[in-house]
Amino acid sequence: MVPLDKLNEITQRFEYLEARMAEGGGDIARLGREYAELRPVVEEIRAYRQLLDDLEGAQAMLDDPEMRELAREELETLEAHKPGLEDKLQLALLPKDEADNRSVILEIRPGTGGEEAALFAGDLLRMYQRHAEEKGWTFEIIEMSQTELGGIKELVAHVKGDGVFARMKFESGVHRVQRVPETESGGRIHTSAATVAVLPEAEDVDIEIDPNALRIDTMRASGAGGQHVNTTDSAVRITHLPTGIVVTSSEKSQHRNREIAMQVLKTRLYDMERQKAHDERSSARAAMVGSGDRSERIRTYNFPQGRMTDHRIGLTLYKLDQIMNGDLDEITDALTDDAQATLLAEMDG
Repeated sequence: MVPLDKLNEITQRFEYLEARMAEGGGDIARLGREYAELRPVVEEIRAYRQLLDDLEGAQAMLDDPEMRELAREELETLEAHKPGLEDKLQLALLPKDEADNRSVILEIRPGTGGEEAALFAGDLLRMYQRHAEEKGWTFEIIEMSQTELGGIKELVAHVKGDGVFARMKFESGVHRVQRVPETESGGRIHTSAATVAVLPEAEDVDIEIDPNALRIDTMRASGAGGQHVNTTDSAVRITHLPTGIVVTSSEKSQHRNREIAMQVLKTRLYDMERQKAHDERSSARAAMVGSGDRSERIRTYNFPQGRMTDHRIGLTLYKLDQIMNGDLDEITDALTDDAQATLLAEMDG
């Protein structure tokens, strides 16, 4: 049963926000964000309320002998629509992750498998770059170190756009690859892995950092393969002393590097807080998909068979070429549906 008093509260809040924005008062950006989040919920509430009104009207028509037959047909149609509208409304009312609308910091590192793992990490980087391009997001590499064969030792990128975290949060974890490596002459299939972390970008209000808790070092920056060596000490390394987190940025401008490194540090600290809160919540229940456990093997990419399997929901797709080219929507949609089903089950329970 959908709680009508809760629906009234949400609608009243939405109308209040609408009025405040029309007046031009308050923090317009914050009001606008909340308004945009509530709008799809309120649209579902209005559709459901309209159905209840129509049911009431059809019920009243049963008393009129001339309208009774028509009223019965109308009631039958409306009752058939009711479960679908209730499901859509329940989905709209699910608790939202406040980080879903944010941009992300993406980190990729090779796992077991030596050079082949580093090459696979590079393949994952290109997959996410193409996916971001398809979605109209901005993909900016912050820090990247490569192997001699062009694999990735470490990658930190900033993926900017609306709702990036909602679409990418399920990518966190261990990605496993099975294929014949370019470095293998015998044609044997190897298994190697890379780790992906997707962190919602911190906003200034999320994290306060004590300047005394930081050690900031400047270093000489150099381009790929030691070319274009910068004669100024422009690269920045920031160490957060209480946690031991170290972040670096190697752009040409020292000021910009400090800004980027601080943003990455804030994001990692914000992620630590979210993980802590999540662990406290999930100690009392089984953790749902997308919990962000980065030691969990989430997916296998089998190149000889052109197959991708997501182990969390048992999804197997034989379209590996398209997936490696950034076509991740079918996987993300399935994982989102599964996460929503888990939340609905928890609410019902």
